Amino acid sequence: MIRPFVPQDLEQILNIWLETNLQAHPFVPASYWRGQLEGVGQALPQAEVYVWEEEGRVLGFLGLVEDYIAGIFVRPGCQSAGVGKQLLDRAKEVREQLTLHVYRKNTRAAAFYRREGFSPLSEQTDPATGEEELEMVWREGPLC
Repeated sequence: MIRPFVPQDLEQILNIWLETNLQAHPFVPASYWRGQLEGVGQALPQAEVYVWEEEGRVLGFLGLVEDYIAGIFVRPGCQSAGVGKQLLDRAKEVREQLTLHVYRKNTRAAAFYRREGFSPLSEQTDPATGEEELEMVWREGPLC
């Protein structure tokens, strides 16, 4: 079930955030992700966050800051089961346009976003990690 974030979700969400980033980004030092954890914990309650919950357990979440997807994170072991797609579909219901950044080396995530209708908009280097990333966009309705 998808529902809005509540403060009691924070610990589970932070664990998913860290585990998923470590798994999906082995090309970024683990110390980088661990060093970001406190800041993410402070920023999450300020964002519009949707949570996928089953039987009291958070399986994934999506964070929005205006039209920007700050991230979609699904608990390892629950990935490729439709949780991320349904969270993304919820974001598409509440926005006419969405943008996001994805590391070029995270080919699995980039392919997922392409399948879901996102198109590359620009390329840049993430100054925090030195890794190349794509900015991608999705727009509701026809592009022309």
